[in-house]
Amino acid sequence: MKFRDFVYERPNIDVYKQRILELTAMIGEGHSLEKELKTIHNFFQILDEIDTLDNLASIRYSVNTKDPFYEQEMDFADLNRPVIQEFTNQFNAKLLKSNHRPALEKELGSFLFKQAELAQKTFSPEIIPDLQKENQLSTEYHKLLASAKIDFDGGVYNLSQMGPFAQSTNRDTRHRAQHAISGFLANHEDEIDRIYDQLVQLRTQIAHKLGYENFIQLGYDRLRRTDYTWKEVKQYRDQVFEHIVPLVTELAYRQGKRIGIPKFKSYDLALKFLSGNPSPKGDRAWQVERAIQMYHELSPETESFFNRMVDMEVLELDSKPGKTGGGWCTYIPGYETPYIFANFNGTTHDVEVLTHEAGHAFQVYLSRNLIPSYRWPTLEACEIHSMSMEFLTWPWMNLFFENDLKKYQFDHVASSISFLPYGVLVDEFQHEIYAHPEMTPQKRKETWHQLEKKYLPFKDYDDDQFMSKGTFWFKQGHIFSDPFYYIDYTLAQISAFEYWIRSQDNPKNAFESYLSLCKLGGSKPYTELLKAAGLKNPFEKGTIETITRPLKAFLDGIDDMSL
Repeated sequence: MKFRDFVYERPNIDVYKQRILELTAMIGEGHSLEKELKTIHNFFQILDEIDTLDNLASIRYSVNTKDPFYEQEMDFADLNRPVIQEFTNQFNAKLLKSNHRPALEKELGSFLFKQAELAQKTFSPEIIPDLQKENQLSTEYHKLLASAKIDFDGGVYNLSQMGPFAQSTNRDTRHRAQHAISGFLANHEDEIDRIYDQLVQLRTQIAHKLGYENFIQLGYDRLRRTDYTWKEVKQYRDQVFEHIVPLVTELAYRQGKRIGIPKFKSYDLALKFLSGNPSPKGDRAWQVERAIQMYHELSPETESFFNRMVDMEVLELDSKPGKTGGGWCTYIPGYETPYIFANFNGTTHDVEVLTHEAGHAFQVYLSRNLIPSYRWPTLEACEIHSMSMEFLTWPWMNLFFENDLKKYQFDHVASSISFLPYGVLVDEFQHEIYAHPEMTPQKRKETWHQLEKKYLPFKDYDDDQFMSKGTFWFKQGHIFSDPFYYIDYTLAQISAFEYWIRSQDNPKNAFESYLSLCKLGGSKPYTELLKAAGLKNPFEKGTIETITRPLKAFLDGIDDMSL
Protein backbone atom coordinates (compact mmCIF):
# COMPACT_ATOMS: atom_id res chain seq x y z
CA MET A 1 0.00 0.00 0.00
CA LYS A 2 1.21 3.53 -0.81
CA PHE A 3 1.31 6.24 1.83
CA ARG A 4 -1.31 8.27 -0.03
CA ASP A 5 -3.74 5.38 0.56
CA PHE A 6 -3.15 5.17 4.32
CA VAL A 7 -6.53 5.83 5.94
CA TYR A 8 -6.95 8.58 8.51
CA GLU A 9 -10.07 9.14 10.55
CA ARG A 10 -10.38 11.16 13.71
CA PRO A 11 -10.00 8.78 16.68
CA ASN A 12 -13.06 8.42 18.87
CA ILE A 13 -11.52 9.35 22.20
CA ASP A 14 -14.49 8.15 24.25
CA VAL A 15 -14.29 4.69 22.66
CA TYR A 16 -10.55 4.47 23.31
CA LYS A 17 -10.97 5.62 26.91
CA GLN A 18 -13.59 2.93 27.50
CA ARG A 19 -11.44 0.23 25.94
CA ILE A 20 -8.46 1.22 28.11
CA LEU A 21 -10.64 1.26 31.23
CA GLU A 22 -11.90 -2.24 30.45
CA LEU A 23 -8.33 -3.49 30.07
CA THR A 24 -7.24 -1.73 33.26
CA ALA A 25 -9.84 -3.76 35.14
CA MET A 26 -8.18 -6.94 33.88
CA ILE A 27 -4.90 -6.20 35.70
CA GLY A 28 -4.70 -7.50 39.27
CA GLU A 29 -7.99 -8.49 40.87
CA GLY A 30 -6.92 -12.14 41.00
CA HIS A 31 -6.34 -12.54 37.27
CA SER A 32 -3.78 -15.08 36.07
CA LEU A 33 -0.36 -14.24 34.64
CA GLU A 34 -1.51 -15.43 31.21
CA LYS A 35 -4.59 -13.20 31.40
CA GLU A 36 -2.52 -10.18 32.37
CA LEU A 37 -0.03 -10.77 29.58
CA LYS A 38 -2.82 -10.97 27.03
CA THR A 39 -4.35 -7.79 28.49
CA ILE A 40 -1.03 -5.94 28.24
CA HIS A 41 -0.65 -6.88 24.57
CA ASN A 42 -4.24 -5.75 23.91
CA PHE A 43 -3.32 -2.47 25.57
CA PHE A 44 -0.29 -2.15 23.28
CA GLN A 45 -2.61 -2.70 20.30
CA ILE A 46 -4.75 0.26 21.37
CA LEU A 47 -1.66 2.47 21.74
CA ASP A 48 -0.62 1.48 18.20
CA GLU A 49 -4.06 2.35 16.81
CA ILE A 50 -3.98 5.80 18.41
CA ASP A 51 -0.34 6.37 17.42
CA THR A 52 -1.10 5.45 13.81
CA LEU A 53 -3.85 8.05 13.48
CA ASP A 54 -1.90 10.68 15.43
CA ASN A 55 1.13 10.20 13.18
CA LEU A 56 -0.89 10.38 9.97
CA ALA A 57 -2.45 13.68 11.03
CA SER A 58 0.91 15.08 12.11
CA ILE A 59 2.70 14.02 8.92
CA ARG A 60 0.07 15.40 6.58
CA TYR A 61 -0.11 18.66 8.50
CA SER A 62 3.69 18.99 8.46
CA VAL A 63 3.76 18.49 4.68
CA ASN A 64 1.17 21.24 4.22
CA THR A 65 0.43 23.51 7.19
CA LYS A 66 -2.08 25.34 4.97
CA ASP A 67 -4.40 22.31 4.82
CA PRO A 68 -7.44 23.35 6.90
CA PHE A 69 -8.57 19.76 7.52
CA TYR A 70 -5.30 18.58 9.04
CA GLU A 71 -4.88 21.88 10.86
CA GLN A 72 -8.13 21.03 12.68
CA GLU A 73 -6.94 17.47 13.28
CA MET A 74 -3.72 18.77 14.84
CA ASP A 75 -5.76 21.02 17.12
CA PHE A 76 -7.79 17.95 18.09
CA ALA A 77 -4.65 15.91 18.74
CA ASP A 78 -3.04 18.68 20.82
CA LEU A 79 -6.10 18.67 23.07
CA ASN A 80 -6.58 14.91 23.32
CA ARG A 81 -3.07 13.46 23.66
CA PRO A 82 -3.03 14.43 27.37
CA VAL A 83 -6.51 12.93 27.83
CA ILE A 84 -5.33 9.55 26.53
CA GLN A 85 -2.22 9.91 28.68
CA GLU A 86 -4.42 10.08 31.79
CA PHE A 87 -6.01 6.71 31.02
CA THR A 88 -2.66 5.21 29.99
CA ASN A 89 -1.30 6.25 33.37
CA GLN A 90 -4.19 4.56 35.15
CA PHE A 91 -3.36 1.33 33.33
CA ASN A 92 0.33 1.63 34.20
CA ALA A 93 -0.49 2.32 37.85
CA LYS A 94 -2.35 -0.99 38.06
CA LEU A 95 0.42 -2.75 36.16
CA LEU A 96 3.08 -1.56 38.62
CA LYS A 97 1.12 -3.05 41.50
CA SER A 98 0.45 -6.40 39.82
CA ASN A 99 1.12 -9.47 41.95
CA HIS A 100 2.70 -10.97 38.83
CA ARG A 101 5.18 -8.12 38.38
CA PRO A 102 8.36 -10.28 38.77
CA ALA A 103 7.10 -12.72 36.13
CA LEU A 104 5.93 -9.87 33.89
CA GLU A 105 9.35 -8.21 34.15
CA LYS A 106 10.98 -11.49 33.18
CA GLU A 107 8.68 -11.75 30.16
CA LEU A 108 8.62 -8.09 29.06
CA GLY A 109 11.85 -6.70 30.49
CA SER A 110 12.38 -4.48 33.52
CA PHE A 111 12.88 -1.28 31.51
CA LEU A 112 9.17 -1.22 30.64
CA PHE A 113 8.38 -0.94 34.34
CA LYS A 114 11.01 1.72 34.96
CA GLN A 115 9.41 3.75 32.17
CA ALA A 116 5.98 3.22 33.71
CA GLU A 117 7.29 4.49 37.06
CA LEU A 118 8.62 7.63 35.36
CA ALA A 119 5.27 8.09 33.62
CA GLN A 120 3.59 8.13 37.04
CA LYS A 121 5.97 10.86 38.22
CA THR A 122 5.56 13.04 35.14
CA PHE A 123 1.78 13.05 34.85
CA SER A 124 -1.29 13.99 36.85
CA PRO A 125 -4.84 14.69 35.68
CA GLU A 126 -4.36 18.14 37.19
CA ILE A 127 -1.89 19.10 34.44
CA ILE A 128 -4.01 18.04 31.44
CA PRO A 129 -5.00 21.65 30.55
CA ASP A 130 -1.34 22.67 30.84
CA LEU A 131 -0.20 19.86 28.53
CA GLN A 132 -2.86 20.84 26.03
CA LYS A 133 -1.62 24.42 26.07
CA GLU A 134 2.00 23.25 25.74
CA ASN A 135 1.09 21.26 22.62
CA GLN A 136 -0.75 24.23 21.15
CA LEU A 137 2.17 26.62 21.71
CA SER A 138 4.62 24.19 20.11
CA THR A 139 2.35 23.83 17.06
CA GLU A 140 2.00 27.63 16.88
CA TYR A 141 5.79 28.06 16.80
CA HIS A 142 6.32 25.53 14.01
CA LYS A 143 3.47 26.98 11.99
CA LEU A 144 4.99 30.44 12.34
CA LEU A 145 8.37 29.34 11.00
CA ALA A 146 6.72 27.33 8.21
CA SER A 147 4.91 30.50 7.10
CA ALA A 148 8.16 32.20 6.03
CA LYS A 149 8.00 33.79 2.58
CA ILE A 150 11.34 35.48 2.07
CA ASP A 151 11.77 37.70 -0.99
CA PHE A 152 15.31 37.19 -2.24
CA ASP A 153 16.93 37.87 -5.62
CA GLY A 154 13.68 37.72 -7.55
CA GLY A 155 12.21 34.66 -5.83
CA VAL A 156 10.21 33.78 -2.73
CA TYR A 157 11.64 31.14 -0.40
CA ASN A 158 10.99 29.43 2.93
CA LEU A 159 13.73 29.04 5.53
CA SER A 160 14.94 25.67 4.19
CA GLN A 161 15.10 26.97 0.63
CA MET A 162 17.40 29.81 1.73
CA GLY A 163 20.14 27.26 2.47
CA PRO A 164 21.91 27.40 -0.92
CA PHE A 165 22.13 31.22 -0.78
CA ALA A 166 23.75 31.01 2.66
CA GLN A 167 26.45 28.79 1.10
CA SER A 168 27.00 30.83 -2.06
CA THR A 169 30.58 31.44 -3.21
CA ASN A 170 29.54 35.09 -3.61
CA ARG A 171 30.13 36.80 -0.27
CA ASP A 172 27.55 39.52 -0.88
CA THR A 173 24.91 36.85 -1.55
CA ARG A 174 25.78 35.07 1.72
CA HIS A 175 25.70 38.36 3.60
CA ARG A 176 22.32 39.36 2.22
CA ALA A 177 20.92 35.84 2.77
CA GLN A 178 21.77 36.04 6.47
CA HIS A 179 20.08 39.43 6.72
CA ALA A 180 17.01 38.12 4.89
CA ILE A 181 16.65 35.22 7.34
CA SER A 182 17.30 37.49 10.31
CA GLY A 183 14.78 39.95 8.93
CA PHE A 184 12.03 37.33 8.95
CA LEU A 185 12.82 36.34 12.54
CA ALA A 186 13.12 40.00 13.61
CA ASN A 187 9.69 40.74 12.17
CA HIS A 188 8.30 38.00 14.41
CA GLU A 189 10.51 38.64 17.45
CA ASP A 190 7.66 39.57 19.76
CA GLU A 191 5.64 36.51 18.76
CA ILE A 192 8.56 34.12 19.25
CA ASP A 193 9.45 35.73 22.59
CA ARG A 194 5.85 35.38 23.73
CA ILE A 195 5.57 31.74 22.67
CA TYR A 196 8.81 30.76 24.39
CA ASP A 197 8.08 32.76 27.53
CA GLN A 198 4.69 31.07 27.83
CA LEU A 199 6.30 27.65 27.31
CA VAL A 200 8.91 28.27 30.02
CA GLN A 201 6.34 29.52 32.52
CA LEU A 202 3.94 26.71 31.67
CA ARG A 203 6.57 23.96 32.00
CA THR A 204 7.75 25.43 35.30
CA GLN A 205 4.15 25.49 36.53
CA ILE A 206 3.69 21.85 35.50
CA ALA A 207 6.89 20.90 37.35
CA HIS A 208 5.72 22.60 40.54
CA LYS A 209 2.31 20.92 40.37
CA LEU A 210 4.07 17.53 40.08
CA GLY A 211 6.32 18.27 43.06
CA TYR A 212 9.55 19.07 41.20
CA GLU A 213 11.79 21.96 42.22
CA ASN A 214 11.92 23.15 38.60
CA PHE A 215 11.46 21.81 35.10
CA ILE A 216 15.00 20.44 34.70
CA GLN A 217 14.49 17.07 36.40
CA LEU A 218 10.98 16.80 34.97
CA GLY A 219 12.49 17.35 31.50
CA TYR A 220 14.97 14.53 32.12
CA ASP A 221 12.23 12.23 33.41
CA ARG A 222 10.05 12.95 30.38
CA LEU A 223 12.95 11.82 28.21
CA ARG A 224 13.19 8.53 30.17
CA ARG A 225 16.74 9.23 31.33
CA THR A 226 17.05 6.62 34.07
CA ASP A 227 20.81 6.06 34.08
CA TYR A 228 22.36 9.54 34.30
CA THR A 229 21.57 13.00 35.68
CA TRP A 230 22.26 16.64 34.90
CA LYS A 231 25.53 16.27 36.85
CA GLU A 232 26.95 13.78 34.34
CA VAL A 233 25.73 16.02 31.53
CA LYS A 234 27.55 19.02 33.01
CA GLN A 235 30.77 17.01 33.31
CA TYR A 236 30.36 16.02 29.67
CA ARG A 237 29.81 19.65 28.61
CA ASP A 238 32.98 20.58 30.51
CA GLN A 239 34.92 17.95 28.53
CA VAL A 240 33.61 19.41 25.27
CA PHE A 241 34.65 22.89 26.40
CA GLU A 242 38.12 21.70 27.38
CA HIS A 243 38.96 19.43 24.44
CA ILE A 244 36.65 20.32 21.54
CA VAL A 245 36.25 24.10 21.62
CA PRO A 246 39.99 24.73 20.99
CA LEU A 247 39.94 22.21 18.12
CA VAL A 248 36.82 23.73 16.56
CA THR A 249 38.26 27.22 16.89
CA GLU A 250 41.39 25.99 15.09
CA LEU A 251 39.20 24.45 12.35
CA ALA A 252 37.28 27.72 11.97
CA TYR A 253 40.45 29.75 11.40
CA ARG A 254 41.70 27.03 9.06
CA GLN A 255 38.44 27.43 7.13
CA GLY A 256 38.86 31.21 7.02
CA LYS A 257 42.31 30.78 5.50
CA ARG A 258 40.94 28.18 3.07
CA ILE A 259 38.23 30.49 1.73
CA GLY A 260 40.54 33.50 1.66
CA ILE A 261 38.80 35.45 4.44
CA PRO A 262 41.04 35.38 7.54
CA LYS A 263 38.72 37.81 9.39
CA PHE A 264 35.61 35.79 8.60
CA LYS A 265 32.09 36.66 9.75
CA SER A 266 29.14 34.47 10.67
CA TYR A 267 27.80 34.54 7.11
CA ASP A 268 31.12 33.10 5.88
CA LEU A 269 30.94 29.98 8.06
CA ALA A 270 28.58 28.11 5.73
CA LEU A 271 31.06 28.33 2.83
CA LYS A 272 33.59 25.56 3.40
CA PHE A 273 35.69 25.81 0.21
CA LEU A 274 36.59 28.71 -2.08
CA SER A 275 35.65 26.54 -5.06
CA GLY A 276 32.21 25.96 -3.53
CA ASN A 277 30.79 23.44 -1.08
CA PRO A 278 30.42 19.80 -2.05
CA SER A 279 26.95 19.10 -3.37
CA PRO A 280 25.02 16.11 -4.71
CA LYS A 281 25.17 16.00 -8.48
CA GLY A 282 21.49 15.37 -9.13
CA ASP A 283 17.97 16.08 -7.95
CA ARG A 284 15.86 14.23 -5.41
CA ALA A 285 14.89 11.35 -7.76
CA TRP A 286 18.53 10.95 -8.83
CA GLN A 287 19.66 10.79 -5.21
CA VAL A 288 17.02 8.22 -4.28
CA GLU A 289 18.18 5.99 -7.15
CA ARG A 290 21.72 6.11 -5.79
CA ALA A 291 20.48 5.44 -2.28
CA ILE A 292 18.72 2.31 -3.59
CA GLN A 293 22.05 1.08 -4.99
CA MET A 294 23.89 2.01 -1.80
CA TYR A 295 21.54 0.16 0.53
CA HIS A 296 21.45 -2.82 -1.84
CA GLU A 297 25.22 -3.15 -1.57
CA LEU A 298 25.52 -2.32 2.14
CA SER A 299 23.62 -5.39 3.42
CA PRO A 300 20.62 -7.64 2.70
CA GLU A 301 18.84 -6.00 5.66
CA THR A 302 19.28 -2.44 4.39
CA GLU A 303 18.31 -3.52 0.86
CA SER A 304 14.90 -4.94 1.87
CA PHE A 305 14.30 -2.01 4.24
CA PHE A 306 14.98 0.74 1.70
CA ASN A 307 13.19 -0.96 -1.17
CA ARG A 308 10.12 -1.15 1.06
CA MET A 309 10.39 2.56 1.90
CA VAL A 310 10.56 3.48 -1.79
CA ASP A 311 7.73 1.12 -2.77
CA MET A 312 5.42 2.47 -0.06
CA GLU A 313 6.29 6.10 -0.96
CA VAL A 314 7.17 6.99 2.61
CA LEU A 315 10.02 9.33 1.66
CA GLU A 316 8.83 12.97 1.80
CA LEU A 317 11.96 14.83 0.71
CA ASP A 318 11.20 17.95 -1.35
CA SER A 319 11.12 21.41 0.18
CA LYS A 320 7.91 23.25 -0.66
CA PRO A 321 5.79 26.22 0.46
CA GLY A 322 3.82 25.67 3.66
CA LYS A 323 5.89 22.66 4.68
CA THR A 324 7.48 22.70 8.13
CA GLY A 325 11.25 22.82 8.27
CA GLY A 326 13.79 20.25 9.35
CA GLY A 327 14.03 16.53 8.92
CA TRP A 328 12.75 13.67 11.04
CA CYS A 329 11.61 10.08 11.05
CA THR A 330 8.55 8.53 12.62
CA TYR A 331 6.94 5.10 12.66
CA ILE A 332 3.37 4.28 11.62
CA PRO A 333 2.55 1.07 13.52
CA GLY A 334 -0.72 0.29 11.74
CA TYR A 335 1.18 -0.04 8.45
CA GLU A 336 4.43 -1.32 9.96
CA THR A 337 6.53 1.28 8.21
CA PRO A 338 8.85 4.14 9.11
CA TYR A 339 8.31 7.50 7.41
CA ILE A 340 11.09 9.94 6.51
CA PHE A 341 10.45 13.69 6.30
CA ALA A 342 13.08 16.13 4.95
CA ASN A 343 13.56 19.37 3.04
CA PHE A 344 16.02 18.90 0.18
CA ASN A 345 17.62 22.12 -1.05
CA GLY A 346 20.43 20.98 -3.34
CA THR A 347 23.19 21.10 -0.72
CA THR A 348 25.23 18.48 1.17
CA HIS A 349 22.39 18.56 3.67
CA ASP A 350 20.28 16.45 1.28
CA VAL A 351 22.56 13.42 1.47
CA GLU A 352 23.24 13.86 5.16
CA VAL A 353 19.58 14.16 6.13
CA LEU A 354 18.64 11.18 3.95
CA THR A 355 21.29 8.90 5.47
CA HIS A 356 20.65 10.29 8.96
CA GLU A 357 16.90 9.71 8.89
CA ALA A 358 17.41 6.37 7.13
CA GLY A 359 19.47 5.36 10.17
CA HIS A 360 16.49 6.08 12.42
CA ALA A 361 14.13 4.36 10.02
CA PHE A 362 16.34 1.28 9.67
CA GLN A 363 16.56 0.86 13.43
CA VAL A 364 12.82 1.09 14.03
CA TYR A 365 12.21 -1.18 11.01
CA LEU A 366 14.39 -3.84 12.65
CA SER A 367 12.63 -3.23 16.00
CA ARG A 368 9.10 -3.15 14.63
CA ASN A 369 8.15 -6.49 16.23
CA LEU A 370 9.21 -5.37 19.71
CA ILE A 371 6.61 -4.03 22.11
CA PRO A 372 5.77 -0.34 21.47
CA SER A 373 7.83 0.89 24.43
CA TYR A 374 10.93 -0.78 23.00
CA ARG A 375 10.64 0.14 19.31
CA TRP A 376 12.59 3.34 19.90
CA PRO A 377 15.41 3.76 22.41
CA THR A 378 15.80 6.91 24.46
CA LEU A 379 16.81 9.81 22.24
CA GLU A 380 20.56 9.88 22.85
CA ALA A 381 20.66 6.21 21.81
CA CYS A 382 18.30 6.86 18.86
CA GLU A 383 20.73 9.37 17.44
CA ILE A 384 23.57 6.81 17.44
CA HIS A 385 21.73 4.90 14.70
CA SER A 386 21.23 7.98 12.57
CA MET A 387 24.64 9.61 12.93
CA SER A 388 26.47 6.31 12.55
CA MET A 389 24.59 5.56 9.33
CA GLU A 390 26.02 8.81 7.92
CA PHE A 391 29.54 7.41 8.43
CA LEU A 392 28.90 3.74 7.65
CA THR A 393 27.72 4.73 4.15
CA TRP A 394 30.99 6.55 3.33
CA PRO A 395 32.09 3.88 0.81
CA TRP A 396 29.14 4.93 -1.39
CA MET A 397 29.40 8.72 -1.10
CA ASN A 398 31.15 8.86 -4.48
CA LEU A 399 27.76 7.94 -6.01
CA PHE A 400 26.34 11.25 -4.77
CA PHE A 401 29.32 13.63 -4.79
CA GLU A 402 31.47 12.28 -7.64
CA ASN A 403 34.44 14.68 -7.99
CA ASP A 404 33.49 16.39 -4.72
CA LEU A 405 34.10 13.22 -2.68
CA LYS A 406 37.26 14.42 -0.92
CA LYS A 407 35.61 17.73 -0.12
CA TYR A 408 32.62 15.94 1.31
CA GLN A 409 34.66 13.60 3.48
CA PHE A 410 36.79 16.39 4.90
CA ASP A 411 33.78 18.59 5.52
CA HIS A 412 31.70 15.78 7.04
CA VAL A 413 34.29 15.07 9.72
CA ALA A 414 35.12 18.75 10.32
CA SER A 415 31.46 19.81 10.48
CA SER A 416 30.54 16.93 12.78
CA ILE A 417 33.28 17.92 15.24
CA SER A 418 32.33 21.58 14.91
CA PHE A 419 28.73 20.76 15.81
CA LEU A 420 29.63 19.54 19.29
CA PRO A 421 30.19 22.98 20.94
CA TYR A 422 26.94 24.28 19.45
CA GLY A 423 25.08 21.21 20.68
CA VAL A 424 26.26 21.63 24.27
CA LEU A 425 25.60 25.38 24.04
CA VAL A 426 21.93 24.63 23.32
CA ASP A 427 21.85 22.29 26.30
CA GLU A 428 23.52 24.69 28.75
CA PHE A 429 21.22 27.47 27.55
CA GLN A 430 18.17 25.38 28.40
CA HIS A 431 19.55 24.49 31.82
CA GLU A 432 20.06 28.18 32.54
CA ILE A 433 16.59 29.08 31.30
CA TYR A 434 14.73 26.48 33.36
CA ALA A 435 16.88 27.07 36.44
CA HIS A 436 15.88 30.75 36.19
CA PRO A 437 12.39 30.82 34.68
CA GLU A 438 11.97 34.40 35.85
CA MET A 439 14.36 35.57 33.10
CA THR A 440 12.97 38.22 30.80
CA PRO A 441 13.17 37.69 27.03
CA GLN A 442 16.01 40.20 26.97
CA LYS A 443 17.93 38.31 29.66
CA ARG A 444 17.49 35.05 27.73
CA LYS A 445 19.09 36.64 24.69
CA GLU A 446 21.95 37.93 26.78
CA THR A 447 22.43 34.43 28.20
CA TRP A 448 22.60 32.95 24.69
CA HIS A 449 25.06 35.66 23.65
CA GLN A 450 27.34 34.88 26.62
CA LEU A 451 27.25 31.14 25.93
CA GLU A 452 28.04 31.75 22.26
CA LYS A 453 31.16 33.62 23.35
CA LYS A 454 32.09 30.64 25.53
CA TYR A 455 31.53 27.81 23.06
CA LEU A 456 31.85 29.60 19.68
CA PRO A 457 34.38 32.37 20.45
CA PHE A 458 35.16 32.92 16.77
CA LYS A 459 31.58 33.74 15.72
CA ASP A 460 31.14 37.38 14.68
CA TYR A 461 27.75 38.51 13.34
CA ASP A 462 29.24 41.68 11.80
CA ASP A 463 26.43 44.17 11.07
CA ASP A 464 23.59 41.76 11.85
CA GLN A 465 22.38 43.48 15.00
CA PHE A 466 19.47 41.10 15.46
CA MET A 467 21.66 37.98 15.66
CA SER A 468 24.35 39.84 17.61
CA LYS A 469 22.03 40.34 20.56
CA GLY A 470 21.56 36.58 21.00
CA THR A 471 18.67 35.34 18.88
CA PHE A 472 20.21 32.54 16.79
CA TRP A 473 18.27 30.03 18.91
CA PHE A 474 14.98 31.39 17.56
CA LYS A 475 15.23 28.92 14.67
CA GLN A 476 16.24 25.92 16.81
CA GLY A 477 12.92 24.09 17.02
CA HIS A 478 14.05 21.57 19.66
CA ILE A 479 14.32 24.38 22.21
CA PHE A 480 10.62 25.09 21.78
CA SER A 481 9.14 21.62 21.24
CA ASP A 482 11.51 19.15 22.90
CA PRO A 483 13.27 20.68 25.90
CA PHE A 484 16.62 19.07 26.74
CA TYR A 485 16.52 16.97 23.56
CA TYR A 486 19.66 18.29 21.93
CA ILE A 487 22.61 17.14 23.98
CA ASP A 488 21.52 13.73 22.66
CA TYR A 489 22.93 14.57 19.21
CA THR A 490 26.34 15.34 20.65
CA LEU A 491 26.46 12.21 22.83
CA ALA A 492 25.49 10.11 19.82
CA GLN A 493 28.07 11.89 17.67
CA ILE A 494 30.82 10.53 19.91
CA SER A 495 29.54 6.98 19.33
CA ALA A 496 29.17 7.64 15.59
CA PHE A 497 32.79 8.77 15.49
CA GLU A 498 33.72 5.50 17.19
CA TYR A 499 31.89 3.54 14.48
CA TRP A 500 33.72 5.60 11.84
CA ILE A 501 37.06 4.74 13.47
CA ARG A 502 36.12 1.05 13.63
CA SER A 503 34.95 1.02 10.01
CA GLN A 504 38.35 2.28 8.82
CA ASP A 505 39.92 -0.93 10.13
CA ASN A 506 37.12 -3.47 9.77
CA PRO A 507 33.91 -2.26 8.06
CA LYS A 508 32.24 -5.68 8.31
CA ASN A 509 32.64 -5.90 12.09
CA ALA A 510 31.61 -2.26 12.53
CA PHE A 511 28.38 -2.83 10.62
CA GLU A 512 27.61 -6.08 12.47
CA SER A 513 27.94 -4.24 15.79
CA TYR A 514 25.67 -1.49 14.46
CA LEU A 515 23.13 -4.05 13.25
CA SER A 516 22.97 -5.76 16.63
CA LEU A 517 22.55 -2.38 18.35
CA CYS A 518 19.63 -1.52 16.04
CA LYS A 519 17.91 -4.83 16.80
CA LEU A 520 17.99 -4.11 20.54
CA GLY A 521 15.72 -1.11 19.94
CA GLY A 522 14.90 0.52 23.25
CA SER A 523 14.88 -2.63 25.36
CA LYS A 524 17.65 -1.22 27.57
CA PRO A 525 18.60 2.22 28.92
CA TYR A 526 21.23 4.28 27.09
CA THR A 527 24.38 3.25 28.97
CA GLU A 528 23.38 -0.43 28.88
CA LEU A 529 22.95 -0.22 25.10
CA LEU A 530 26.45 1.26 24.87
CA LYS A 531 27.82 -1.69 26.85
CA ALA A 532 25.94 -4.19 24.69
CA ALA A 533 27.49 -2.70 21.54
CA GLY A 534 30.95 -2.35 23.08
CA LEU A 535 30.86 1.45 22.70
CA LYS A 536 32.65 3.89 25.01
CA ASN A 537 30.62 5.95 27.47
CA PRO A 538 30.86 9.68 26.53
CA PHE A 539 30.32 10.68 30.18
CA GLU A 540 33.54 8.96 31.27
CA LYS A 541 36.55 11.21 31.51
CA GLY A 542 38.96 10.67 28.65
CA THR A 543 36.42 9.36 26.14
CA ILE A 544 36.16 12.57 24.12
CA GLU A 545 39.90 13.11 24.06
CA THR A 546 40.50 9.52 22.91
CA ILE A 547 37.82 9.54 20.21
CA THR A 548 38.78 12.87 18.65
CA ARG A 549 42.51 12.10 18.34
CA PRO A 550 42.17 9.99 15.14
CA LEU A 551 39.66 12.47 13.73
CA LYS A 552 42.15 15.30 14.06
CA ALA A 553 44.83 13.11 12.49
CA PHE A 554 42.52 12.46 9.53
CA LEU A 555 41.87 16.17 9.01
CA ASP A 556 45.53 17.10 9.45
CA GLY A 557 46.43 14.52 6.83
CA ILE A 558 44.42 16.31 4.12
CA ASP A 559 45.65 19.34 2.19
CA ASP A 560 42.33 21.19 2.38
CA MET A 561 43.80 24.26 0.66
CA SER A 562 43.85 22.26 -2.56
CA LEU A 563 40.18 21.23 -2.39
